[in-house]
Amino acid sequence: MFVAGIVLAAGGSRRLGRPKQLLPYRGATLLDWTVGTARACGFDQLLVTLGGAASAVRSGVDLAAAEVVENPDFGTGCAGSIGAAVARVDRRADGVVLLLGDQPGVTAENVQALLGCVDTAAIGVCRYRDGLGHPFWFDRALFGELRQLHGDKAVWKLLHSGRFAVTECPVDGTVPLDVDTWADYQMLLRG
Repeated sequence: MFVAGIVLAAGGSRRLGRPKQLLPYRGATLLDWTVGTARACGFDQLLVTLGGAASAVRSGVDLAAAEVVENPDFGTGCAGSIGAAVARVDRRADGVVLLLGDQPGVTAENVQALLGCVDTAAIGVCRYRDGLGHPFWFDRALFGELRQLHGDKAVWKLLHSGRFAVTECPVDGTVPLDVDTWADYQMLLRG
């Protein structure tokens, strides 16, 4: 399979009050960590979406080997970033894996587990011990749907629409923490 990885990192960090992409994490930044994980996955194509604080993120994060997709409408939710990135996915891609730039607990092993079980599924999602979570898989057949999404949590709406077969891929552990607030960040550092 030809797989494109998309790291969603265009958010404006309104709830946090500063660019969360640049928060220190394990000797790097939060986004460095996530992009490093994406590189370790060996995607055939790697795209990273930027929006809020794009200039500072470009200077403060190692984006080598990634194609940067800027989303000027980043304030309208992640759907705009997904649409912008999908429009740049290589025509040979069989599908995409979506990763959140503020969820450093997702590992390359999580992605491999997801890819190992999706086979011909339209949508794949990780089934952790405590619920569903990222990363997600979307087959090429859904690229048009992904470009039409609006707002935040749009992929969840697509996942729960009942219009597509969804494969839940078992992954060991709990749903990785998504850093949206200062309290989330402090919890991540303690974990």
